[in-house]
This record gives sequence, C-alpha cells and structure tokens, in this order.
Amino acid sequence: MKHPPNHIFSHTPESLNAWCRDVGMPPFRATQILEWVYAKGVADPDAMSNLGKADRDLLRNQITFLSGAVVRHQRATDGTQKLLVEWDDFGAKAADAERRVSLMPGSDTSRQTECVMIPSLDADERHAPARFTACISSQVGCPVGCRFCASGIGGLDANLSAGRIVEQVWRLSRLEGVRRISNVVFMGMGEPLANLGSVVPAIRTLAAPWGLGISARKITVSTVGLPKAIDKLAEQLDLPVTLALSLHAPTDEIRRELIPWAEYTTIRELLDACRRWFERTGREVTLEYTLLRGVNDQPAHARELARLARTLRANVNLIRYNEVSGVEFERPRDADVRTFQDVLREGGINAHIRASRGRDIAAACGQLRHEQAPQA
Repeated sequence: MKHPPNHIFSHTPESLNAWCRDVGMPPFRATQILEWVYAKGVADPDAMSNLGKADRDLLRNQITFLSGAVVRHQRATDGTQKLLVEWDDFGAKAADAERRVSLMPGSDTSRQTECVMIPSLDADERHAPARFTACISSQVGCPVGCRFCASGIGGLDANLSAGRIVEQVWRLSRLEGVRRISNVVFMGMGEPLANLGSVVPAIRTLAAPWGLGISARKITVSTVGLPKAIDKLAEQLDLPVTLALSLHAPTDEIRRELIPWAEYTTIRELLDACRRWFERTGREVTLEYTLLRGVNDQPAHARELARLARTLRANVNLIRYNEVSGVEFERPRDADVRTFQDVLREGGINAHIRASRGRDIAAACGQLRHEQAPQA
C-alpha cells in the first residue's frame, strides 16, 4: 500500500502550520492535530472530533499517520514486548524529503524492523514498572556487521526517516500496560550515526514538549564509533543526550576481529572523539562492552579496559552476549562476568552489568533482525 509522502511524525509545529496554510486549513489546526497525535495518542483523523469533516478528509488524503504495519507482536516472560514493523513504500514519484531518506534505491516495496519496549522496576517497587524504555531502530538492517549481532546479518537495506523513527516510539507507547515511555535508546537495528539526517530531527521530536516530551537526558544514542559523526552529533544537537560507544574490545586487534568497521578507525581515535564530546556537551560517555566467552571476558581484558576508561569521563555497561542462531560465540560464565566487573571497579571504573531482557523472544541486545523469520 502506498501512502501520501507527508508523515505526521516528521512534522514540527512550524512545518505543519505551513502545510495547513498551503491547503487552506486554519493554521491553528496544527496545534490541535499534534495534540491529538502526541498528547491523546490518536493517529486516526476521523477520531479528531474538534476538526471539521473537510479538514479530516484533507488529513486522511494528504498526510500519512502510520506508515508501517505491525506484523508480529511478542511478549516475553519478563514483560518485555517486541514489535515487528513492516514499512510501506511511499512510491518512486514522491518528491518529499521523507521519501528520499526512507528507502534506498533498489529496495523492495516493504521492509521490516524490530523495536522493543522494556519495563524496569526500581529496587523498592515490586509490582508496577517505574520506567518504560523504548529500544528503537534507525536503519533497516545494519551496515556494520558486528560478528556477534543478528541485526547486521544480510547487511543494510534502508535508512529510516525521522518520522518512522518517532513512529516506533509512538507505537510502543500505545502497548497495553505502558503508562508512558520514559527512556529511549537507539540500540535497535542500524548504526544511528550513519543516519544522522534522520536521527537528529527524530530526537528533537522525541524531546519536544509538543512531541513525546521525553527528557533528553533519558535518550541514548549508541554508536559503534564514527569519530567525525560523533563530532557532528555534538555540533548539530543542542540537547543533553547520552552517547554510548560500543567498544566491545580492549585492543584494536580484538576489536577488528569482532567489528569489520574497526578497520577504519582506532580505539585511540574513538576515545579522542569521546573526549571532544564531553568537552562540548559536558555529558559523560557510556562504554558498552559485550562479553563473549573466551574472547574478551578475562581479567587481563578487564585491566586493559580499565586503563582505557580512565582516560575519559566514562562509565562501563557490561553486556552478556545473547545467543544468535548460526553465530558461533558463546554466552560468558556468570563467575567470569562478576570477576570482570570486580577488576574494573578495583581499577576505579563505574561498571554495571546490564540485565538481559526479553531473551525468550529474541528481543535482547544483539538479537534484533530485519526480516521476518520463516514460520515453521
């Protein structure tokens, strides 16, 4: 199904106001429409009761509200929920910028991405989730090809537009049991900094009072490490988001075995970019480190990681490898994970072990795929 090129989630109040004027609709309608979408969670023009029929018809015919369809919804035993979204093509003749960044030349008419809603409990709250984190994708597939990650199997098919990035969060916010999305992490499929043209405006909408109103301090952008793109993100985004560097190895030699893109940069260059990030933003960097049994999870690796981490303002998130079918790596032993954390803390590093959420529905870190698996 082809939709009109205008995507409601790509609009700002200014751009929607201009669109209203262009089609002969009162400009104040822009505020009403955005309130329906973001404050009331309504994405159906026919349900916008304070708009006249003519205005509702214009919206239905000229603006896309939901440009994808949920083709699978799974719920894990720990309450994590995962959506498989199939995105529609806007059509080759659409001249709108939304279409130009949505699908790359040669793409099929539909592509699939996964996004995840993760409920979290505070230590003193046993029954109701205190936080709802949206883990979202920025691309269809991934160009990086980390050898332990499912998202890069098959490579990159497309960049997601800003509207489609925001739409994922909106959809997750409408799931049963979700009070309000409190945190957003760009840790789904894709390399966010390889799609800055969509990621930056999406973040602005997520944080805007007229948008989803999520605190910028609770939005995390995870990158495998593109020094120039890190600099650009700091320059372009005047919001206090968190930068997470997917390091995954304490030496360039090991990192290049795990991450093909590591051939193009060194750990030293990445940490220099992270220091510039801190100098410009004042925001501490998170170093993400996936522990792979027998590969990078030994005390010697931890000591080297501690040495690197001490060179900048950073904390370390330790991630147990989550199994991916057809990939040879193994999940680390619990004792090795605890020892690794102890070595880091003894070295003066603030290190945390991230809980693996949603493993039974393949929703944990590194398990998201970009195509629907064949059904048995």
